Amino acid sequence: MNILFLVVLWIHAFTAVFFIGGSFFIWLIVWPATFRISDDEKDRTRIIGNVGRLFGTATDISVGILIITGLFLAYEYLPSLADLTTTTGGKLLLTKGILVVVMLVIMYTNNIYHGKKIVRLSREGKTEEIKKIRKVTHMASFITLALMGAIAVIAFTLPFYHP
Repeated sequence: MNILFLVVLWIHAFTAVFFIGGSFFIWLIVWPATFRISDDEKDRTRIIGNVGRLFGTATDISVGILIITGLFLAYEYLPSLADLTTTTGGKLLLTKGILVVVMLVIMYTNNIYHGKKIVRLSREGKTEEIKKIRKVTHMASFITLALMGAIAVIAFTLPFYHP
């Protein structure tokens, strides 16, 4: 293994920990904490909206780094593109790639469409509509978290199946 591969692998792993850990932190710590801060739906939405905007910027940067480093690592990992469908490691890597695309589509669709809508409805004081939308957004977020977990498990098993 060369030094460039190890540096890129470290950057990829560190960024993945930040991205996945931050996502779980928001759902397991920040969101429940808003209920301790305020009973007002509008206040809680404002808190999550502000945290979401800051974390969203960090997420966008993380996703960019993960895509670039992931493509480099995949290129280094597979001697041939045909290995994606003919070796166990290749099939795991292909599965990981598909799950990443699905996760990103769900995550960004949910955040872009619903996030802005919830903030607007909060400003208008339409809490009942927010509650309906939140059921959908929470389900999408939990699916995203599950996909992150599955992607991490695959990533940890890949070294055992190097072609």
